[in-house]
Amino acid sequence: MKKIINTFFQLALFCIAIQINGQTLPDKKPNVIIINMDDMGYGDTEPYGGTGYKTPNFNRLAKEGTRFTHFYAAQAVCSPSRAALLTGCYPNRIGMSGGALMPWAKKALNPKEETIAKLLKNNGYSTAMFGKWHLGSKPGYLPLSYGFDQFYGIPYSHDMWPVDYEGKPITDTTNWKSKYPILPIYQDNTIVKTITNLEEQGLLTTTLTQKAKEFILNNKKNPFFLYLAHPMPHVPLAVSPAFKGKSGVGLFGDVISEIDWSIGQIVDLLDKTKLSNNTLLIVTSDNGPWLTFGNHAGSSGGLREGKGTAWDGGTRIPFFVRWPGKVKLGEINNELLTQMDILPTIVAATNSKLPKEKIDGLNFLPLLLGKTSKSPRDRFYVYYDQNNLKVIRYKNWELVLPHTSQAYSAGEPGKDGKPGPTPYIKVPMALYDLIHDPGTVYDVQKNYPEIVKLILGFAEQAREDLGDDLVKRPGKNIRKEIEY
Repeated sequence: MKKIINTFFQLALFCIAIQINGQTLPDKKPNVIIINMDDMGYGDTEPYGGTGYKTPNFNRLAKEGTRFTHFYAAQAVCSPSRAALLTGCYPNRIGMSGGALMPWAKKALNPKEETIAKLLKNNGYSTAMFGKWHLGSKPGYLPLSYGFDQFYGIPYSHDMWPVDYEGKPITDTTNWKSKYPILPIYQDNTIVKTITNLEEQGLLTTTLTQKAKEFILNNKKNPFFLYLAHPMPHVPLAVSPAFKGKSGVGLFGDVISEIDWSIGQIVDLLDKTKLSNNTLLIVTSDNGPWLTFGNHAGSSGGLREGKGTAWDGGTRIPFFVRWPGKVKLGEINNELLTQMDILPTIVAATNSKLPKEKIDGLNFLPLLLGKTSKSPRDRFYVYYDQNNLKVIRYKNWELVLPHTSQAYSAGEPGKDGKPGPTPYIKVPMALYDLIHDPGTVYDVQKNYPEIVKLILGFAEQAREDLGDDLVKRPGKNIRKEIEY
């Protein structure tokens, strides 16, 4: 009789555990997919106000999941933001601040850092990455050294090649782009192809989508983590013949249409294989649009400036989460969150272990599952240009600290793949109220001196912890970058 009572008691506890606040939690390890676009702006899809072309599959994500309107990249450039996403850390904490890594850089993400892939692999997951890596370009510093079982893709941005803005090979050795090596494609740690022209680049989105689908089909019966990092819509724009000229609004619209198709392929496959209900799907971008490229750049959705700046146009990014039966359908969430928060949230969702070293991310799984309406985060430090603290977001306030910045608005955009000038300007201190001024136009620091004082106090905390080159302050908790 005692055994029967214990069995019923354990069954009751199990039922309580899988049904909390009306949200059914998985009874087995959920699959995790992150689809990360390159330079896709906040306003580049219809759910975020994109116009001129259709994005039915992004629209579907918005209907079948939750989209976040105040989600931020850790920094507005490739390598730091990707490091933050995979490690849950501010890039400067782990030596990955200072811009996009060049092919010849003697620097990489430290393989000792515990990435999402490494943490999930330790929990019995199969792991794969397809697409753009950009955290180290030599064997030993490619994805297999960071917890991925498989890798197929390019080691850095696809504009880092000896080809001019018109897509022609460079023969003039005085052209600064001539020093780039031929763009390689890696299979795991081995170069299996090179990309020499825009036609070959135009096959990337389709090829990477097919690789991702094959991985899903091969891992239907065991938990998996898939990181699909599309190189597009970063310039140079390139698209497959199936989408070329089809959007009706030019090459950028064609590229977004093909990315939208790719999203649909993944979602359709999850539904077809009955994996959707047990798959946490995240779709986002690494940073804002590179506005200097004009009609080959995306849209910041009316936010100020773009990639390469500390303004919201550079750091605020689209963020969709789909997890049928767990995440609310058609929800729009305006709570403050960042790329660093993805890792601890996935760790909680998969019952994996957090990294041993300090991270900066905060677990927002309770927010996703509807257990709370509040984000665990109330502030975000925006660093850029090495270790310069430029902006602090606190709740609905944004304090801009004095600094120098690129200003697309002070130049003229380029056209058809060629960049325009991007002057640098001095930026004075200013306070913005994002409730009433999302475009950060009106400085209200004189009206709210108490808010300025409070946020300046947070700045001191950040400088103590992470440092700030602008005021010549070293951080006390910076981990060493790796050099090779």
